[in-house]
Amino acid sequence: MASKALYIEARIRADLEELWTRTQDPARHQRWDLRFTEIDLLPRAEGEPQRFRYATRLLPFLTVSGTGVSAGEKERPDGTRTSALRFTSPHPLSLIAEGSGYWRYVPEADGVRFLTGYDYRPRWGAFGALADRLLFRPLMGWATAWSFDRLRLWLERGITPERALLNWLAELAVRALVLAAGCAGLGLGSLVGLLGALAPTVAFLCPLLLLVAISLALFMAPRPGTPAARRCLRTPPSRVRAPRLLCTLENPT
Repeated sequence: MASKALYIEARIRADLEELWTRTQDPARHQRWDLRFTEIDLLPRAEGEPQRFRYATRLLPFLTVSGTGVSAGEKERPDGTRTSALRFTSPHPLSLIAEGSGYWRYVPEADGVRFLTGYDYRPRWGAFGALADRLLFRPLMGWATAWSFDRLRLWLERGITPERALLNWLAELAVRALVLAAGCAGLGLGSLVGLLGALAPTVAFLCPLLLLVAISLALFMAPRPGTPAARRCLRTPPSRVRAPRLLCTLENPT
């Protein structure tokens, strides 16, 4: 069974031109997009699609790279903008062999609907297809949505991508500590008897409070300045089609 293409949508209260700049300029793009460590434009002739090279650091000692080709439409009759790309990676450790996708910028009264749709072909045969469906594709969807919200915070609240990452790591650490402390506390029920006359009250209240703390650590909404994939739409509201611009791009080599 073929895997479902990825779709991510965010509503961003920002100027269309500024959003375009922070997504089309490689130096700015690689700051907010968790999927890329480096993006470099390659030389091109006038009127040709833009070719680029990208790299993603998976581990401190492991970086996978690939190449792509992209094109954009800034002036469309309906006021929207579109960019499309095709990409490929010859790296043997890259699960993604080749793929394609697009970005759409849809102006609204209070900002821009910024959305993407993309798909790719995994390598490594049946094992790669299974690993992609069960693990990698959901992770890519989460990373894209998280990155879109990181971009939103940069544009709407002035929180730099670097600061947003620190906010996320700090909140993650606090949640992990509360979760660990709560689970550890639930395992110390045998010590309640040492409290004498207070034992019945503590035996009732302590597990209840610990369960509340664990629930908050797991389900409480992220702080406003912390990126969160849950803020993005992950299912298209209606049937979507890739832009015709994508059909004009040849596969990169």
